Amino acid sequence: MALYVGALFALFLTPGPVWVALIARTLSGGFNAAWPLALGVVVGDVLWPLLAILGVSWIVSVYADFMVVLRGVASVTFLVMGWLIIRHADRDVSTNSRLTRPGMWAGFMAGLAVILGNPKAILFYMGVLPGFFDLGAMTRLDIVAICTASFAVPLIGNLILAFFFGRARRLLTSPAALRRTNRIAGGLLIAVGLAIPFV
Repeated sequence: MALYVGALFALFLTPGPVWVALIARTLSGGFNAAWPLALGVVVGDVLWPLLAILGVSWIVSVYADFMVVLRGVASVTFLVMGWLIIRHADRDVSTNSRLTRPGMWAGFMAGLAVILGNPKAILFYMGVLPGFFDLGAMTRLDIVAICTASFAVPLIGNLILAFFFGRARRLLTSPAALRRTNRIAGGLLIAVGLAIPFV
């Protein structure tokens, strides 16, 4: 379990769609706009490991090409996200209403959509989780412990991230800082997208 929690922490530290959505909401509306998104992410962080434990991981063992397909989807997602961020480097994040629409319910639903479509989470839970545990020997208590760790680590990390970005919001929303931040973030997403097929 300690190794699994460490892997969850490493997964959290890897920028992905959840970070983009969380930062966008934080920059547009502060911490109060971001925490509902973090709660929406919790649903997926419980659902993905639960599905892996209950047998969806058999897809990976039966269809070896499934992981290649998921890796390709992840790569394309990161490349497109990076290109779009660079293309709109001068645009304020609040103009992306799908991520920044005000309200707790909108934030929760954005978090749910981001985590359910997050290729990083799908690859981790469906492909890696079975390597940490013997899924055939699971008890209900084991399942509860794994699902609790799976949502607690990213939830704490996401709330801390939202808090600090909320504090830095004024500095990051000046036009020059916004352009520079978006170009760097876009470049990093493209680099991740190019690296995924070779990892």
